Amino acid sequence: MQRTLEAWLRLAQTRVHERAPELTALDQAIGDGDHGINLDRGFTAIVAALDAGLTPVDGPESAQAAAVLKAAGRTLISTVGGASGPLYGTAFLKASAAVAASDGAPAGAVVAALEAAASGVGTLGKSTPGEKTMLDALVPAATAARQALEAGGDVDAVLGAARDAADAGVTATIPLVATKGRASYLGERSAGHADPGATSAALLLRALADAAAAA
Repeated sequence: MQRTLEAWLRLAQTRVHERAPELTALDQAIGDGDHGINLDRGFTAIVAALDAGLTPVDGPESAQAAAVLKAAGRTLISTVGGASGPLYGTAFLKASAAVAASDGAPAGAVVAALEAAASGVGTLGKSTPGEKTMLDALVPAATAARQALEAGGDVDAVLGAARDAADAGVTATIPLVATKGRASYLGERSAGHADPGATSAALLLRALADAAAAA
């Protein structure tokens, strides 16, 4: 699990860097205009930390995986500006705690992590799905992942369901009028654009599904 997470973070950095202009353009339309730039900085810092070597963690594989997520979360909080740093940092930290508390079954740990991440973001941002935020990708992803797990799905099935639900969630944000964050200042003018946070969340989940499938 630890190696898969590290591979995911490296793949995520590459894709965030490639799509940083797109994410920034989305944010320029309805936000601060720095989402792609900030995330690119954060994930570049995460990869630098991986290259430097994370502190080894004794114990079960779940503890090692949790340590990777925790380090990533702390790095995002310290390096990413705006609201994205605290929100994504919280998502990673909550996911870390969920993985650490899991029974070690990979598919169950993934679902617990996704649910904890979505819950943490919602609590910090005082938001719910339907308000044109990253929750519009994260909550459907967590719900779909839970359904796939309960249907007997393995890690690939769980992550595939999460990926597809997140992508659909991004599309669903386009007609929404934002009621949270800077985008809410635009009122009706925020409609017609995909939410940048939901878009980046879906990007990260797709990278996770791809990294797991390649493991």
